[in-house]
Amino acid sequence: MIRAAARNRELVALLPVAVLVTIGFAAVFAQSEDRLSDLSLSYGLYFLAICLLAHIFIRVRLPDADPFLFPLMALLTAIGLIMIYRLDSELARDLARDQANWFVVGLAFFAAVITFLRDYSALERYKYTIALVGIALLLAPRLPLIGEQVNGAWLGVRIGPIGFQPAELAKIAIIVFLAGYLWETRELLIVKARRILGLTLPPLKYLGPLLLVWGVSMFMLVFIRDLGSSLMFFAAFLALLYVATGRLSFVVVGVAMFFLGAWFFYNTVGHVTDRVDIWLDPWSDPGGAGYQVLQSMFAQADGGLFGAGFAQSLFVIPGTNDALVPAAHTDLIYTMIVSETGLAGGIAVISIYLLFAARGFKTAILAEDGFSKLLATGLTAVFAFQAFVIIGGVTRVIPLTGVTLPLVSYGGSSIVANFILLALLLLVSDRARRRAREVAP
Repeated sequence: MIRAAARNRELVALLPVAVLVTIGFAAVFAQSEDRLSDLSLSYGLYFLAICLLAHIFIRVRLPDADPFLFPLMALLTAIGLIMIYRLDSELARDLARDQANWFVVGLAFFAAVITFLRDYSALERYKYTIALVGIALLLAPRLPLIGEQVNGAWLGVRIGPIGFQPAELAKIAIIVFLAGYLWETRELLIVKARRILGLTLPPLKYLGPLLLVWGVSMFMLVFIRDLGSSLMFFAAFLALLYVATGRLSFVVVGVAMFFLGAWFFYNTVGHVTDRVDIWLDPWSDPGGAGYQVLQSMFAQADGGLFGAGFAQSLFVIPGTNDALVPAAHTDLIYTMIVSETGLAGGIAVISIYLLFAARGFKTAILAEDGFSKLLATGLTAVFAFQAFVIIGGVTRVIPLTGVTLPLVSYGGSSIVANFILLALLLLVSDRARRRAREVAP
């Protein structure tokens, strides 16, 4: 009965998502083509059918899993599909179709992970191999012949007709390694820690992972020019370190190391200097490097409290492939959401990410074994921090980076990686909730 109730809540939560898809596409057709079309209903039913298939699969394979994680993921995907299609150009509509196809591919990977990795604790035994795979993925974009730049950063890999961003998959590999390593060494980090100058510091012998992840973060800053992923990786690691040890001083040391490295590279590496300077003063080059940041600010301000109206933003030129907001379908898609739905719409999107984070951390709390707790914590943290990095960038809280807004921005690599992340979270959740149900009176 409890299992059925949880899965029924998941099913009911998917219905408003399908309604949103239908209404969203109907609004696009009404604004861009001045007519209503039953095509929007077809899109809504198609999306619902795919989600129902995934729901049935979860009901059969993971009957005790959290009932809200998948609907929240589906909701974010639906928002992304509507906003990309709304850009009202042939290119945008091609991208929206590609995004819909990647959604199906992502669900295929989701099902494969759940089917073939039922006992996810095996990941802990192969944590070092997984770490090497993660580092290899990060290095891949700088390899000759296959590596390629994306907006000035070495993020992509292209092998024949297939192109992807390996950093999206690398984030999962690094989290798995850190969860396994920190669970294995947590007691040594705590028991053998020493207090120096008022701070409790881990022993040098076990500082290896801290230094390794710090080095990887700095490497990403310089070698592949990926500021956003650098911050995201290190923030997720500090969250894991704190959960594993309960020592706030370890986090303080980690933050100090990151800012020290960032300050050094700000003063020595040109592209890091440029990014920070534009963040601090975009008006210094309004027609060049500061253009993207300024247009993002203007578009969000134009949205006001409740938005300019769906498909009414002045920052997209109807019927063309041009937008006054550069990279509106990727880096600045949150800007377009705020421009058209206002502060209220922006807060709603942020709330979805916060709800997902809350459910993910609840999964970590329910998990019995330490590896499961750390794995759920790390996966949730890296997902939430990725959303923070890009939203913080477009609102000038932090320097703007090229990280995608998970599931909303256009990008097949991001969708596939995040559905793999969701599969791992649901595996942890199913085991934790099943054991809690079995021991409950």
